[in-house]
Amino acid sequence: MGRQNTRKITVEVPVDVLERATGEGEGITDVVRKALELRANHLAWQRLGRWAGKVKWSVSLAELRKD
Repeated sequence: MGRQNTRKITVEVPVDVLERATGEGEGITDVVRKALELRANHLAWQRLGRWAGKVKWSVSLAELRKD
């Protein structure tokens, strides 16, 4: 990831959580980036889940499974 479109932040976290979250050879920046990406993905799936049962598909599941 380049430095373009990045934002520097300061975050205070409990030391024990930080120690448990960092793997061998893995820096704090990498851990925080991965955690934020997981959180963003989780929120996207939650938003998508709100559409469950509300979207009408023009193609059946059987048709989608055909190659």
